[in-house]
Amino acid sequence: MSALGKVVRSGLGRRRVQTLVIGLTTMMAVAASVLGGTLLVVSDAPFDDAFARQHGAHLSIQFDASKVNAGQLAKSRDAEGVSHAAGPFRTATVAPRTDGAGPGWPMTVVGRGDQGRDVDEVTLIDGRWPARPGEIALSTGSPLPPITGTKITVPGLPGDPALTVVGVARSVTQTADAWVVPSQMPALTAPGTGGFQMHYRLTAADTAGQVTAAGKAVTRSLAPGAEVGRQSWLTARKSAERDTALYVPFLVAFGALGLVMSVLMVGNIVASAVGAATRRIGILKAVGFTPAQVVRAYVVQALIPAGVGTALGVLAGHLLAVPVLAETEEVYGASSLAIAPWVDLAVIAGVLGLVAATSCACAWRAGRLRTVDALAVGRNASAGRGRWAARLAGRLPVPQPLALGLARPFARPARALAMGTAVLFGAIAVTFTVGMSASLGEVMKAKAHDVADVTVPAPPPDLGFPGPDRGKQPKADPAAVAAAVKAAPDTGKYYSAATVRANLPGLTGIVDVIAFTGDASWGGYAMVAGRWIERPGEAVVPTPFLAATGTRVGDTVTISGLSESVKVRIVGEVLDPRRDGMQVFTDIATLTPAHPDLTETSHHIAVKPGTDTAAYVDRLNKNLTPLGATAQTGGLRAGGDMVVTLNALSATLTLMLVAVAALGVLNGVLLDTRERVRELGVHKALGMTPRQTIAMVLTPVVATGLAAGAVGVPLGVTLHGWVMPAMAASAGLRLPEPVLAVYHTPELLPLTLGGLLIATLGALLPATWAARSQTATALRTE
Repeated sequence: MSALGKVVRSGLGRRRVQTLVIGLTTMMAVAASVLGGTLLVVSDAPFDDAFARQHGAHLSIQFDASKVNAGQLAKSRDAEGVSHAAGPFRTATVAPRTDGAGPGWPMTVVGRGDQGRDVDEVTLIDGRWPARPGEIALSTGSPLPPITGTKITVPGLPGDPALTVVGVARSVTQTADAWVVPSQMPALTAPGTGGFQMHYRLTAADTAGQVTAAGKAVTRSLAPGAEVGRQSWLTARKSAERDTALYVPFLVAFGALGLVMSVLMVGNIVASAVGAATRRIGILKAVGFTPAQVVRAYVVQALIPAGVGTALGVLAGHLLAVPVLAETEEVYGASSLAIAPWVDLAVIAGVLGLVAATSCACAWRAGRLRTVDALAVGRNASAGRGRWAARLAGRLPVPQPLALGLARPFARPARALAMGTAVLFGAIAVTFTVGMSASLGEVMKAKAHDVADVTVPAPPPDLGFPGPDRGKQPKADPAAVAAAVKAAPDTGKYYSAATVRANLPGLTGIVDVIAFTGDASWGGYAMVAGRWIERPGEAVVPTPFLAATGTRVGDTVTISGLSESVKVRIVGEVLDPRRDGMQVFTDIATLTPAHPDLTETSHHIAVKPGTDTAAYVDRLNKNLTPLGATAQTGGLRAGGDMVVTLNALSATLTLMLVAVAALGVLNGVLLDTRERVRELGVHKALGMTPRQTIAMVLTPVVATGLAAGAVGVPLGVTLHGWVMPAMAASAGLRLPEPVLAVYHTPELLPLTLGGLLIATLGALLPATWAARSQTATALRTE
C-alpha cells in the first residue's frame, strides 16, 4: 500500500463517526434524488413512447352529425397546422349490457374498418380486430369487462343488437371505449343521434395554445355548433403521468434538503479534520508529502464513505420506487421502469462531484499551510477566540458550567453554525412531514366524505360477471330505505346520493353523476371555488373535470348517455380525487327529465345530539335487513395506497434526515470535546462534577437546538405551503384552505422543541464521555 493510502486508511479509522455521517448523508440525498429523477422520467416516458409508436392524435374532435357531413370533415385535413388526419368516423353513445345483466353503462363506440396507421393507431392487446357486423373490440379502459368471447347486448335500440367481444385494444389518447366495423354503426345509432370523430396530427402541438389554434383552424369553415367536444393529447398526457408526477415535488424537496446537508456536512467535517490535525499535516509535509497529496488525502477520505453511501442510496432509491411504479407498469404493459441508467449516472456524478468539490475547497487550507507553521501550531491555537463571549456569559445570573457552555459557540462559530444547520434541516423535515401527513388526511376525508355518523352504502354495481351468489341478494329499493331512515327515531340531518353513469360529448369514458336528495352541503365536500348547489340545473365538479372539458365555474355542460341529454350549469369546484375527478354533483331533480335508473343509492345520516350511534345502527338495521340494505357506523371510508406510500416515503426520508442531523451534532460535539480535553481536566481539577460537565457540554447544543427549531418550524411550514399545492397541481387538483391550514399553535410548540430533542440526542453520548473522563488523563493531554 502506498504512503498516501496508509494516510487515508488511518484517517478513516480515526474518524469513524465522521465517516458514518458522510455516508448516511450522501445515501439520503442520493436515494431521494434517484427516486425523484426516476419518477420524473417514467411519469411521461411510457406515454411519450406509446404516443410516438401509435402515432397518437394531437387533437380529437367530436362533431354533431346533424350539422356537418363527412365530406366537409374530410376537407378539414387540409386546415392550417394539420399534418395528418384520420376520419371521419361515425360515433354513437350506447349503454350495452354483458349477458343481459345489470344496468348498461354509457360508452362511446366508433366505427373503424381497421386499426389505423398514420394517426391514432390502435394497438391490439388481445384477440383480433372486428371484421364483420356483430363483432366489437373493447378498449382497455372500457366499463365492460375486457374479455374476448363476452356476449353483450344493446337494449333500447331496434332489434336489441347483440355483439361479441373479439378483441381488446388500446388507444394511447383514449379516443373510444369500443370499436366496430363501419357497417355496424347504423344499428347502434338511435334516430336523430350520432356524430363524427376526427383525429389530427399537428405540425406544432407542444403547448395548449398551439393545439387550440389548430382546433380553430379546423372548425373555422364549419357551421356554428358543429363541434360538440374536443380532446387534446396534452390532457391525456397529463392524466397518464398524474400518479407518478404527484411524488416529484415532495421528492425534490427532500432531495434538495439532502444535497445541501451533504455539502454542509462534508465541508464541516473536512474543515474540522484539517483544523484538528494541523500538527499532523506539518509532519506529513516534513516527511515529503506535497501540498497536492495532502489535499488529495482529505478528499479521498471524504469520497470513500460518500461513494459507499451513494451506492446504497441508488439501491434504496430503486427499492422505494417499486410500489410507486407498479401502477404505471400495469397500465402500459412496461417492465423494469425503475431502471433509469442516465438518472443514476447523473445523480452519482452530481453528488460525488459536490462532495469532491466541497472537500477539496475545505482541504485547500491544509495544502497551503507552511510546514514550519503547521509544526509550530498547537492544539489550543484558537483558545483565544470568543473570550469576550466568555466574559459576558460570566456576568449572567446562571451557574458557571452553563455560562461556560453559552460562550462555547463563539469559540468555534463555524462548527456551531454547521451543527445548527443540521438541526435546522431536521426540524424542517419533521415539520413538513407532520403537515403533509395532516394534509393528506384532509384530502382523504374530502375523498371519503365521511362526515356522516351513519351510512347505508350503495349496493355494488352488477358488471355481468358470473358468480355463485349472483341474483340471490335482493336489490334494495332506495325509496323504501329512505322511508326507513326518515321514520327511525333520532334521525337528524339526512341526504341520499344516487350514482348514474353518463358521458360528455367529445370525451371518452364514463362520467359519474352523483344526484343528491336533500341538502348534502354538510357531507364533507370541500369547496375549492364557487358555492354548493342550491337548485335543480346546477352542479359542482372536481378540478380535473374542468381541465378535461376546458370549462370553468359559470359554464354549462351537456350530460349525455341517459334517455335524454341534460344541461347543467357549473356553480362550484369541489375537491374530489376519485375516478380521476370525472364526476358531476347535482340535485336529483336535475335528472328527472332523463329518468335514469337510480339503483346505486347511498344514504348518509347525522343523528341527533346525544344519540348512541351504535344503538341507532342496531335499531335501523332491524328495518333495513329485510330491504336488502345494511347501515354502518361512520362515513364511507376511502383508503388510498398512494397516501400510504407517500406517508411511508416521507417518514423514511425524514428519519434519515433526523438521523443525519443528530449524527452531525454528535460529530461536532465529539470534535469539540476532544479539542477541550485538557480544559475539561482543568475544570474537573477545580471541582466540576460529572453532572456539571454534562451541563456545560449540553448547554451550547441546547441553545443551538432551540434556535434551529424556532427557525426550522416556520421554514417547514413554508415548505409545506409550496410542496402541497405543487403535488396537487401534479395530480390535476387544487386544494382548499382547510387542507393547507393544518398547523395550529398547540402543535407548533412541540415541533419547535423537536430541534432541541434532535440536538440533545446527538450531544448526549460525547457529553457522557466527557463526564466520565479521568482528570489526570485529561490533564496529561495536550
